[in-house]
Amino acid sequence: MRLTQWTDYTLRVLMYCAAYQGREQPVTINEVAQSHGISRSHLTKIVQELAAQGLLETTRGRGGGVRLMKPAHEINVGAVVRSTETDFHLVECFDPRTNQCCLGSHCHLHGVLAQAMRAFLAVLDGVTLADLDTPQPLWPPTGSPVAALISLHPLRTPRQPPPQGDA
Repeated sequence: MRLTQWTDYTLRVLMYCAAYQGREQPVTINEVAQSHGISRSHLTKIVQELAAQGLLETTRGRGGGVRLMKPAHEINVGAVVRSTETDFHLVECFDPRTNQCCLGSHCHLHGVLAQAMRAFLAVLDGVTLADLDTPQPLWPPTGSPVAALISLHPLRTPRQPPPQGDA
């Protein structure tokens, strides 16, 4: 799954606002655009949408900008992703209107990918905007199902060789 650029930029705007929520002046769109190298006009559309969703407060004019309308710990990343992503169909067979797959009941890929999508969203549902701004290690949360999965199947970085069998 790859998040759309819209979702990526939406999360960046929210994270930027969360990082600077304690300062006196609101965050400006120019500031976010410059810090991330993103088009100002594109960010303006995203900010308008976030304001319509009740996530950002916008103030026009001199000294204006944007602020989070809710505390960062009340903004759920999973909910944000669900509101910005338009297509969770990982493969053709996820959408019965366009499914042309001839494998039908013989294929178990649909079930595996559906389970993976649920796991992906479950992880995001367990994260708030405040969690993304915390300097201490976030993942895996101790005692969570994610922690249990990771301990059973640790992730390897590309530089790590696969574990060798007992010789």
